[in-house]
Amino acid sequence: MDSSAISTELAEGLKNLSPRDKQELNTFITQETQKSQIQATIHSLTDLCFKKCITSKISGGQLDRNEQPCVQNCVDRYMDANMVVIRHLEQMRTHI
Repeated sequence: MDSSAISTELAEGLKNLSPRDKQELNTFITQETQKSQIQATIHSLTDLCFKKCITSKISGGQLDRNEQPCVQNCVDRYMDANMVVIRHLEQMRTHI
C-alpha cells in the first residue's frame, strides 16, 4: 500500500469523526506537540550545559565542585533567555 492510499484513507476517516472526536484529536495532537517541544528544549539545554561545564573526566556519579555551579548558572541563563524571548513574542502578538 503506497502513501497516497494511506493519506486518502486517513482523510476519509477524519471526515467521519464527530465534532467532539475532532476536538479530542486536536487536543491530543496539541498536547503531544507541546511534549515534543519540551523534550527538545530539555535535550538542547542538557547538551549545551554538558559541553560547556563538564570539562573533566567523568569518574563518579557526582559533579565536581566547579561543574555544579557552572551547570546551575548555565541552566539559569538558558531559562532567563527563553523567558525574555517568550515575553517579547507575547508582546508582539498583543500589538498585532
